[in-house]
Amino acid sequence: MAVAAASKTKKNKGPVSELYVWHGVNKKGDKVSGELRGASPTDIKVQLRSQGVTPSKVKKKPKSLFGSSGGSVKASDIAVITRQIATMLSAGVPLVQSIEMIAKGHEKQAMQSLLTGILVELQAGRPFSECLKQYPKYFDDLYCDLVDAGEQSGALDTIYDRIATYKEKAEALKSKIKKAMFYPAAVLVVALIVTSILLIFVVPQFKDIFDGFGAELPAFTLMVIGISEFMQAYWYIILGGIIVAGYAFKQAHGKYQSVRDKTDETIVKLPIIGSILHKAAIARFARTLSTTFAAGVPLISALESAAGASGNAVYRRAIMSIQKEVQTGMQMNVAMRMTGIFPDMVTQMVMIGEESGALDGMLAKIANIYEMEVDDAVDGLTSLLEPLIMVVLGTLVGGLIVAMYLPIFGMGAVV
Repeated sequence: MAVAAASKTKKNKGPVSELYVWHGVNKKGDKVSGELRGASPTDIKVQLRSQGVTPSKVKKKPKSLFGSSGGSVKASDIAVITRQIATMLSAGVPLVQSIEMIAKGHEKQAMQSLLTGILVELQAGRPFSECLKQYPKYFDDLYCDLVDAGEQSGALDTIYDRIATYKEKAEALKSKIKKAMFYPAAVLVVALIVTSILLIFVVPQFKDIFDGFGAELPAFTLMVIGISEFMQAYWYIILGGIIVAGYAFKQAHGKYQSVRDKTDETIVKLPIIGSILHKAAIARFARTLSTTFAAGVPLISALESAAGASGNAVYRRAIMSIQKEVQTGMQMNVAMRMTGIFPDMVTQMVMIGEESGALDGMLAKIANIYEMEVDDAVDGLTSLLEPLIMVVLGTLVGGLIVAMYLPIFGMGAVV
């Protein structure tokens, strides 16, 4: 099927391809502008003339040190314009006119340029899915494949409504996961900063006072002073080590799949956070599979898309295992049960969906259930961590204060 084949199509980019900003006039005499990739300004002009545009100005897009002055295109922006296109198509507005209206009305220059580039290629007669594939940074294979399915079936308005719902749900879920990950990180960072400030700047003041006592200090106080002296002597090495380690991990995480997989496996084993990530992965799996299957994509291809969208290596491998079993003729609910990571409720609902012939609807219900559970879990985590921050900071600060005042208490008892 063309949809399945499209997901495996790789975009061929020349090694010297660069981004150019162009201005020109279309066949109607209207001024148009946008961005295109090409080997040279001449190449861009040839592309524009083939699309019915007479170029007046073509120049290489400058690279800003501080990002684009027109704002960057975010995933949330793509979700918004997807809903806008879906609404206009449902209202009977032609696709070209819909994109033109959205482009003119959008506040971000970067989004205007993106939509104008798509519009120019659409006006040249290219299929919409092919136009979107020119911008893989913003429209992934799943998005393009669903649009392709809508074009082939002649129900682009219906498919686009499903894509819009999928993108909105995906962005909402991503926001919840970021929120869940932010709070634990915030607790650790705040605790480290406060403790470091006390050890480097406050404890030395007490040490100077203690030196004048000439008395033996408690073991706890000596330990804290030792840590303080170490921090004062080597703080730059510690800070540099943290920065280098963080940078090295970021580079390795982006370059090596094995590092990403190991990180995913570790994170899902964490208490509280791991449970939220498990529920989020199930929600993504169910939502993606429901959307693709309802769009007419075969189950095997839909499972491949769901594996890529699961957002976790543990579930990606499990879903690919399900795909292999389904290819051999096994029912999906049985294959899911064999992985051992899907809850009984999920496999039972999938079984009911398979038997009733309403698998896409049942998967949508599963996604709704688990998205609500993620939402509740994140709210619960927030409520839990607020007092936890106080406890952690109170313990650290209180411990340091006790360590510093123990010698004073001891002197008072002697007196």
